[in-house]
Amino acid sequence: MPITDKKIGVLAGGLSAEREVSLKTGGAIYNALEKLGYNVCLIDAGKDLSDSLRKEKVEVAFIALHGGHGEDGSIQGFLEVTGIPYTGSRVLASALAMDKEFSKRMFKEQALSVPEGITLDKKDFAKHGAPLAGLDFPFPWVVKPVTEGSSIGITMVGSREELAPALEKAFSLSGRAIVEQRIFGKEVQVGILGDRILGSVEIRPSLDFYNYEAKYTGGKTQYILPPEVDAGALESAHRVGLAAHEALGCSGATRVDLILDHALKPWVLEVNTIPGMTETSLLPKIAKTAGLDFPALVEEILREAIEG
Repeated sequence: MPITDKKIGVLAGGLSAEREVSLKTGGAIYNALEKLGYNVCLIDAGKDLSDSLRKEKVEVAFIALHGGHGEDGSIQGFLEVTGIPYTGSRVLASALAMDKEFSKRMFKEQALSVPEGITLDKKDFAKHGAPLAGLDFPFPWVVKPVTEGSSIGITMVGSREELAPALEKAFSLSGRAIVEQRIFGKEVQVGILGDRILGSVEIRPSLDFYNYEAKYTGGKTQYILPPEVDAGALESAHRVGLAAHEALGCSGATRVDLILDHALKPWVLEVNTIPGMTETSLLPKIAKTAGLDFPALVEEILREAIEG
């Protein structure tokens, strides 16, 4: 059966804090596949997902969910059980990438540089308050929930007095939080497709850091393609990006977030296993520099899911 004859279900929306972004991603993917002639439907992946997949007779799932169960391996595990092929990383890689504590461990195992930090538990914080031990690295710090994306719940902390409210914010979204040293430098994001480096983009937010507002408000951020760094530093960033993707066992399309410090050393922040996929999202911008327009990128991701 030709791929275009298979029923493709684009799974979007969902129940996470990134629902609205996911709906935009899903809509853009749906429109691209429809224009390419695919037999496609758009599914809001709520609690009735199983019924929706059965009703629409979905044969392949294009996952366009951000955060929550869509990106943490849960939906991937469900699709494995139901026997429906799907785009993106498998169960374990998805879970590892979503969990910032364990992904950092995997990066360190592969000798990739990550910011120094500690992980704190919500129950311990409720009993003992903000910790005093283990925080012996210099300010400023970054406080973030272990299992959220799109920079949701992140706070920059410049003193110990700011730590408790920052932790409360992080713990409102996750049972664990990371406190780590802030690395200053150029923010560079590397696009990966399978085992191929597509390229990268340098991000220059007008705000203090690349937070949710900077990501999704027009004019708040400059995007430099390719990044304005020398060729050797850029090549090093690309190698580290691919190594981070491989360290977690990722597949399909990912976007790896890095900081190049003032010595141009790359530090790994995280791997996004389901990057934003609107016409103006970062991965499509990067892919365009590699000769893939948006519909072609969508089709490449889909083909990898079907053909392996």
